[in-house]
Amino acid sequence: MERRSFLHFSEICESVAALSSTLDKVRAVATYLVELDDLDLEAATLFLSGRAFAQSDPRSLRIGSATILAAARAVWHIEDVELRRHYRSHGDLGAALAPFTRQGRRLALFAEPLTPAILRSTFGEIAAASGKNAGRRRQVLCEQILGACESEIETKYVVKIMTGDLRIGLLEGLVLEGIAEAFDQSPQDVRRAVMASSNIGHVAVAAKHKALESIQIAYGSPIGFMLASPIQYGTSYREFSSGNWILENKYDGIRAQLHRFDDKVVLFSRTLDDISTSYPEIIEAAQSLESAVILDGELIAQKSGLALPFRFLQARLQRKIVSAELLTEVPVTFMFFDILAHEEEFLIDEPLSVRRERLQTIPSTEHLTAAPYELLNTADDAAAHIHESFEKARNAGHEGLLAKRLDARYHPGRRGKWWLKLKRELATLDVVVVAVEWGHGKRAGVLSDYTFAVRTDSGELMTLGKAYSGLTDAEIASLTKWFLDHRLPPTQRREKARAGEIPVQPALVIEVAFDIIQRSDLHESGFALRFPRIVRIRDDKPASEIDTIERVREIYTQMLAREGLN
Repeated sequence: MERRSFLHFSEICESVAALSSTLDKVRAVATYLVELDDLDLEAATLFLSGRAFAQSDPRSLRIGSATILAAARAVWHIEDVELRRHYRSHGDLGAALAPFTRQGRRLALFAEPLTPAILRSTFGEIAAASGKNAGRRRQVLCEQILGACESEIETKYVVKIMTGDLRIGLLEGLVLEGIAEAFDQSPQDVRRAVMASSNIGHVAVAAKHKALESIQIAYGSPIGFMLASPIQYGTSYREFSSGNWILENKYDGIRAQLHRFDDKVVLFSRTLDDISTSYPEIIEAAQSLESAVILDGELIAQKSGLALPFRFLQARLQRKIVSAELLTEVPVTFMFFDILAHEEEFLIDEPLSVRRERLQTIPSTEHLTAAPYELLNTADDAAAHIHESFEKARNAGHEGLLAKRLDARYHPGRRGKWWLKLKRELATLDVVVVAVEWGHGKRAGVLSDYTFAVRTDSGELMTLGKAYSGLTDAEIASLTKWFLDHRLPPTQRREKARAGEIPVQPALVIEVAFDIIQRSDLHESGFALRFPRIVRIRDDKPASEIDTIERVREIYTQMLAREGLN
């Protein structure tokens, strides 16, 4: 079977990005994959899913935009002014570098056209670079990759893969469907194999050779987390009119996945990073488990039976060494509420009712505890039951409630209507936008990141946070023009403005909702908002009437009082 070039891979990416129909995207992927030999098939499916290495592969490219830019300058002698202009126009590095491609300059590393397999092999060399000259070695290899690109489209997608910014409207689920269609396999069997092995490339090759049953559970490789969709607390709760549901506490902690296997224990964060060293008491507690298992749950700070707010956990974040004093001051419990694998059984396709029964076989300890739950009574008054349970959860220090359908499978990486989260906003503030930044990806070319401030009694503006979500694409596009027309001259810009910010006239007022206020040195106000989101644009309110820093302090004090911490 003929090995296809990276140019062809890039053309497939470009065509997929232009398609609107998911069926057409799947068909295009399937048509491409079926033509590849094993080496290119494994590499191409990894790249199409937006990865340089499989999720189960501990290697990392460890190559940033600075190295890529240095390599591009060395190969193509790029002028920075031109590069900035292209980056501003496109919003991502791959598209910005593409116009600088010079044909016919293939460097010595590649005696033949670049292919997915050759690129993947070179990525392995980059990941293996170590020692005092590792940085230089990575740049040289990057130069050789860019030098092998003979067309703009190849450069564009080589860089996109290196930066992890493919963004062609091809979610991993569609790649799985493409594999299934290409090799006449069940999409569910392909998906299950990928979830078990965390290696879409190996699964693609196994599907080609009709050997999916050979795929085993990859303990020690994280599985994507199932996510909950928010619903407004206090609504009619029509969502619960059908099906059987349970209620759990919505914990104010860190979502985590625990793998216990071969006398090893590993904790993964929601971003699939290994966070084991930060929580040694959890690792020690899980060592006592007698069987291989993958548990989904939440790390929470807890003392004297009361759950502590998330900010207490911040002292433990990214710690490689946790002192005995910190272990005592911020004791942590892993509240596990789901089980994804047990010994050789992969359980994600089992309904939650079965998974919950299986959880009963996992013993609880001081730092490893099964999360409690209750059946939602939908026969009588679901709203009254939810209200009572919600207030009970809040009084215990939790954020709110999670409702889960008992017939739901575990859907890694997906947010749907099987799990619903009910939270109540802490408060809202009317603030003024003082700086904006260009967006990335789908929001390239528009100003979509807004730094906002409150005022002091004397009228001085003090930054409090940055909001990214809440506005429609049409609103963002309209505001982009307004912000560009209202940029501040250099003489009027804030002294502490950060790189990349565009200071603007403090005139646009927005209402921002948030869950928590915490102390922070990041902003001039001395506070930061957790999960800020824009509720609406306040065209009816002038900047002189925005909320004050005293109002921020008042909300913060009230929050501490409710938590019993003031």
